[in-house]
This record gives sequence, C-alpha cells and structure tokens, in this order.
Amino acid sequence: MKMAKKLILASVVLPLVLSTSAYAFGGKDHKGQQGECRPGLDRGMMKELNLTDSQKEQFKTLRQANKEEMKERFNDKREQGKTARMAHFDKVNDLLTADKFDPAKATELAQEMSNKHIERQVEALSKQHKMLSILTPEQKTQFIELQKERLDDCADDMAHHKAKDRK
Repeated sequence: MKMAKKLILASVVLPLVLSTSAYAFGGKDHKGQQGECRPGLDRGMMKELNLTDSQKEQFKTLRQANKEEMKERFNDKREQGKTARMAHFDKVNDLLTADKFDPAKATELAQEMSNKHIERQVEALSKQHKMLSILTPEQKTQFIELQKERLDDCADDMAHHKAKDRK
C-alpha cells in the first residue's frame, strides 16, 4: 500500500512540477518573446555590429567548438545524468511523502539544485566572455547599447502584457 501511495503521489506531483516550470518560463504563448528577451549575442545583433570576416570566422569556430563540446558531454554523461536525475527524483519524493516535513533535507536539496544552477550560469558567462572578447572596444560599447535597448523593449512588452492580462 505504501508503494502505491508513492506512485500516485509521484504521478500527481511530477506533472505539477513540470507545468509550473513551463509557466515560469512564459508558457507556450510567449515562446517567441522569451527568445527575443534573452541576453546574449544573437544573429540579429551580430549583423548590427558590422563584424569583419575574421570576426565572423572566429564566432563560427567558437560556436562549432561549443557544439562539439556539448555533444561529447551529452554522449559521455547520458547514463550518469539519467542516474543523477532519478536519484534527485527519489530524494524529492522521499521528502514529499515523508510523514513529517524535514526542513534540513529540503534545504540540502534546494542547495544542491542551486549549486548546479550556479555552475551552469558560470559556464554560460564564461562562453559569453569568450564570444565578446572577439569584439573591438567600439563593438562592445555598441553591444551594451543594443542590450539596453532590448531590455527596455522587453520590459515595455512585459508591462503591456501585464496590463492587458488585468483587463
């Protein structure tokens, strides 16, 4: 009976967790907006920066290297990642199905998730730094201005959507 309860609870909790994370990222309806509001150097911005052929080639080489690295990482760690996800899933379920809530275990679990997020963020910032190091000082200044414009546009769009949703 105890296992049946866990399975039922897991079948209820998992979809809730997944749907909550989907809504946190704007859901299906705002997919295009999310891409437009993401910080970074996209193709449209690269065109506005008037890159030299040499810079374009450097970006292409860097993107290809990143792509190869991700492929290797995915292939090497596929099984390890699955095992880690299942272990994490088990920890979450143990926490949620326990008779009493254990704040210490919840804190530890949240800290693990936070540390993984921090590692991914640092890696992403490192890659962005490598890409921006290809730009000249003038292009970097122009890039910052374009980023500010994009952030302002996104903030205006979000305010517009919120006002529209209130009506």
